[in-house]
Amino acid sequence: MKSAVLKHIRFANPCLVTQLRHMSLSSARMEEHGFESTTISDILKAKGKNADGSWLWCTTDDTVYDAVKSMTQHNVGALVVVKPGERNSVAGIITERDYLRKIIIQGRSSKSTKVGDIMTEENKLITVTPDTKVLKAMQLMTDNRIRHIPVINDSGMIGMVSIGDVVRAVVSEHREELDRLNAYIQGGY
Repeated sequence: MKSAVLKHIRFANPCLVTQLRHMSLSSARMEEHGFESTTISDILKAKGKNADGSWLWCTTDDTVYDAVKSMTQHNVGALVVVKPGERNSVAGIITERDYLRKIIIQGRSSKSTKVGDIMTEENKLITVTPDTKVLKAMQLMTDNRIRHIPVINDSGMIGMVSIGDVVRAVVSEHREELDRLNAYIQGGY
């Protein structure tokens, strides 16, 4: 990009060419704090208390009706599923999509079906760590057509992020990068 800009403005403003050459000295600093540096940990921090391990959950023995009711009350599209009496032991995840495909379409009763019967089981879960870059998480979510992804570290699950959380982080990152580039071009670096 730098060489394309240099070629484009070389004949217009020799002073700007000198400024753009200085860009290579500061590019390491921009890369360190700029584009593509946001991690899942940053998203969890921004989410605040909802990301401190107090995520929404249900058990494998709960009815699908109760799980969907909880999702509706809290305006979320997924719940972590835990084993009864073991809140730290993730058994899987239940999503709106599970409800639609495994209850509604199959004509099953949500009041008599247990969450454990329709959830996505732990061994099939796509997860990320707090250190995962946001763009990598977005790629995983897109490739696997999922909208919620549990965040797991060595001690277990620490939160969950949605595609909305990831998109907001990417948009924010792009906005910050544009602000830095505008400041650089205007000489405010």
